[in-house]
Amino acid sequence: MENPISDIFKIAIVGPESTGKSTMSAYLAKHYNTVWVPEYAREYCEKLIAPPTWQDEINMFYGQLTLEKELSPQANNLLICDTTFITVKIWSDYTFGKSPQEVIDKLPVHPYDFYLLLNIDLPWEEDPLRDFPHKRDHFMDVWHTELAALNANYTLISGTGPGRYQSATAAIDKFIAR
Repeated sequence: MENPISDIFKIAIVGPESTGKSTMSAYLAKHYNTVWVPEYAREYCEKLIAPPTWQDEINMFYGQLTLEKELSPQANNLLICDTTFITVKIWSDYTFGKSPQEVIDKLPVHPYDFYLLLNIDLPWEEDPLRDFPHKRDHFMDVWHTELAALNANYTLISGTGPGRYQSATAAIDKFIAR
């Protein structure tokens, strides 16, 4: 089933590392009978043999946008996005001290309708692509700052197990019903 992209609510699942974004995205897509856009950077970084460069960050930005564009027509009212290219801004700012201009320019003109910011209350899970187990508080603060700078409509999702998923669906249902 294809819908005009303008009729789709874009829901972004965001947050620091190891907060369950991919698991939550898959759950929400199944719950709402729609598709989800995976995190492009994960697949991209799995192929790298060295830390990401400035050009890699730009490539991940474009890759995330392309993947979103490709999957949007398959969405059923909601498009669940496992992170967004804001992650490129956050990592670039931290790693390089600045962000690619392409990302800065696109942020205000490529909004998401609603964001679920996943809290850092889940235990850290080791993963070769995760780098900052001791900086989760820092990156949570960064996410709040970035979302506030965009004047984004977002809800913080906390808890574990089924309660976390119920909080997420309740927040989305409340957003849709408004």
